[in-house]
Amino acid sequence: MSKIIDDLKLRIKGKGLKIVFPESHDKRIVEAAVKLSKEGLIRPVLIGSKKNISKEFDISECEVIDPYEYNDFESMVTAFVERRKGKTTNEDAREQLLKENYFGTMLVYMNKANGLVSGATQSTGETVRPALQIIKTKPEISRTFGYFLMVRENEKYIFGDCAINTNPTAENLAEFAVESAKIAEMFGIVPKVALLSFSTKGSAETEETAKVVKATKLAKAANSGYDIDGEMQFDAAFVESVGLKKYPGSKVAGKANTFIFPDLNSGNIGYKIAQRLGGFEAMGPILAGLNSPVNDLSRGCDSEDVYNTAIITASQVLNN
Repeated sequence: MSKIIDDLKLRIKGKGLKIVFPESHDKRIVEAAVKLSKEGLIRPVLIGSKKNISKEFDISECEVIDPYEYNDFESMVTAFVERRKGKTTNEDAREQLLKENYFGTMLVYMNKANGLVSGATQSTGETVRPALQIIKTKPEISRTFGYFLMVRENEKYIFGDCAINTNPTAENLAEFAVESAKIAEMFGIVPKVALLSFSTKGSAETEETAKVVKATKLAKAANSGYDIDGEMQFDAAFVESVGLKKYPGSKVAGKANTFIFPDLNSGNIGYKIAQRLGGFEAMGPILAGLNSPVNDLSRGCDSEDVYNTAIITASQVLNN
């Protein structure tokens, strides 16, 4: 994984990108933020009171913003109410924006920062909900999704959606396919995108396979310029000899490196099998499809995980 992170560091270094860390009370977050700032990779923004930040670290190169002392707080309240389009009153907005994740997400929305990393001490919902309410998805994306970068020595693959959507529609899967191709490029992968199924090229016909067939047609109709194909079984997507036999003429079969799973069951199971039995390192889930990048940490993360996630988040800014 270090080679990938090193490549991404070269992309973001010196760009002055601001990444928000709402959980400044956590030592893992502060340690990573200080390292990132000292290396000139990003400009960290720590949310909270300075008195609650660990004194073990020199945070002089980090920006610290306390929501309770923020001069533009009322402007933020107004912007939040407008963004919520009548779903939030001014009074409710003030209460919400004193919560670090909502405050940090609004900094990103108001272009005072470029992205956000949270989740070391809070649930996925507490990180993702403000992002969906405020930043929202790109115009061409109806739902955000979560992917994993799977790495083993020199092998790199994208697996998605493995984290968010229980049963995505054909339209969702088509969006995921095109967006995942862009994601693959960010990690130096020339994308070959396979929409996976338990069927290959009509070998079975069910409601489930029909969804993937439709998704493939929609993804191709988007004319993204990427090689996208399906429906196909994993062996047809991955093993060249099987791909030639089961799906002759496909530019993807037997060569795929970006895999779109038909539902969350298969995606989550698939990445964990690759991780535990195949010895792959799984980086993620990394959220995709938002207008600005927001990423969720595991509560079991260490400072190195925070560091790497922030680097990926900054890279997503340049890739959006």
